[in-house]
Amino acid sequence: MRILFAGASGVLGQRAVRELTAAGHEVIGLGRGPANTLRADLLDRDAVLRAVDGRAFDAVVHAATALNGKAMLRHRDMAGTNVLRTRGTENLVAAALETGARRFVAESMMFGYGYGDHGDRTVEEDRDPFGPPGADRHLEEHVGAMRRKEELTFTTEGLDGVSLRFGLFYGAGVTDTTLLPMLRKRALPVVPDRGRALSWVEVGDAARAVVAAVELGRPGRAYNVCDDRPLAWGEHVRTAAEAFGTPAPRTVPQWLLRAAPLARALMTTNLRMSNARARHELDWAPTHRSTADGLKALAAGAAPLPR
Repeated sequence: MRILFAGASGVLGQRAVRELTAAGHEVIGLGRGPANTLRADLLDRDAVLRAVDGRAFDAVVHAATALNGKAMLRHRDMAGTNVLRTRGTENLVAAALETGARRFVAESMMFGYGYGDHGDRTVEEDRDPFGPPGADRHLEEHVGAMRRKEELTFTTEGLDGVSLRFGLFYGAGVTDTTLLPMLRKRALPVVPDRGRALSWVEVGDAARAVVAAVELGRPGRAYNVCDDRPLAWGEHVRTAAEAFGTPAPRTVPQWLLRAAPLARALMTTNLRMSNARARHELDWAPTHRSTADGLKALAAGAAPLPR
């Protein structure tokens, strides 16, 4: 296929482009950065349409975010990504229709099911609502943006939309560039786990899921993409510290994170996703069944870290 890829220079995008190219597809990056073949601000509809004018594509992948590797602490840190999920998606849908692309693959994430306590059962794509109203106006901005992205993906006439609801990313380019530097500085406290757990996915496995969605995803379907064994945020961070030999994180009460409300919402969410549909319909499976195994494998293959 000939694929227009928004977000090709991101952590997920770089790996997904390599995987798609290795699978025989032609990938054209779209975005503002110099690494993109087609240069345009995704929030500028006219610029996007000018960039694709006269070109034809079979599929569009929307994996663009405004996340830059820094810690997501405050609600405003998600503002750029929220608008890319709303207005950016509207513009990419227009580009898909303009270029004749039929397949539209959208990157989404687990928190579209809502922050908070989902209990001990696993969340499934059709059984559990995606994009419920946020518990407060700030969370609604984030969840509402993910809801809107999927609405456009699934309801635009003429597009076969597929959404990938990823667990939290870890792996090369994520753990080593964001988590470990903070651990070395002892700048990443955690709150007590209290039986909570979150779903995770190694970023290389996430990239393989993009290829699978392009080739095998069923129109109108969402897929949870995560490993098999959910792990609490604090346990994930402690496992990374042990695997890479950094200082262990401090455990602090929740109220100490009042100045970092987005981080607190993430750390205190209890959300376990099922990956059964992705396994069955996309022929996808995680390389490592658990984040703990993946982190240990990553550390075993890593160069010695500076102390």
